Amino acid sequence: MIYRGTVHKYGDHIDTDVILPGKYLSLSDPAELAGHCMEGIDADFPKRVRPMDVVAGGEDFGCGSSREHAPVSLKACGVSCVIAKSYARIFYRNAINIGLPIIECPEAAEAIQAGDIVEVDPAEGRITDLTLGRTFQGLGFPDFIQEIIRSGGLMNAIMAGEPEEP
Repeated sequence: MIYRGTVHKYGDHIDTDVILPGKYLSLSDPAELAGHCMEGIDADFPKRVRPMDVVAGGEDFGCGSSREHAPVSLKACGVSCVIAKSYARIFYRNAINIGLPIIECPEAAEAIQAGDIVEVDPAEGRITDLTLGRTFQGLGFPDFIQEIIRSGGLMNAIMAGEPEEP
C-alpha cells in the first residue's frame, strides 16, 4: 500500500511522553488516546491531522519509555506512517506490533518540511516528496513485517494464521 498525506514535522528526541503524556496512560480506547496525541509538544495536532497524514521526525524518535500508547495514539489520529532519521528500538517494535509503518531515512527526514505532501511506499522504503519533487530511499520492510502491517498489527497477523496448504 502506498500512503499519501501532509507532513507534520518534529525534531530530534521526540519521546513517548511528548507523543502521549503519562497522565493519559490509564486510557485504553484508541479514539480517546488520539485526542491527546502529541499534546506534550503540539496541543493542536489532533485538530490538524487528517487521515493518511505523515509524521516526520529527527534522531531517536519515540525514545523514553516503552509505552505502546504512543504509536497507538498516532495511528488512531489517522497518521499513515512515520518517517525519521532513527527510532528508539522499543518504539520501532511497538509501532510494527500495532501495524503502524515507520520508515528510517535520514535524508528524507532532513529535507521534508511541515506541510509538504509525500507519498510513502513502506514495502520498498521509498518516500517521494511531491512538494519538493524529490524521491528518497529509506529502509523497506521484509515480507513478514509487511504482512504484519497489512494485517493491522501482530495480533491480527497471528489470529489470521498461516494459510493452509491445498
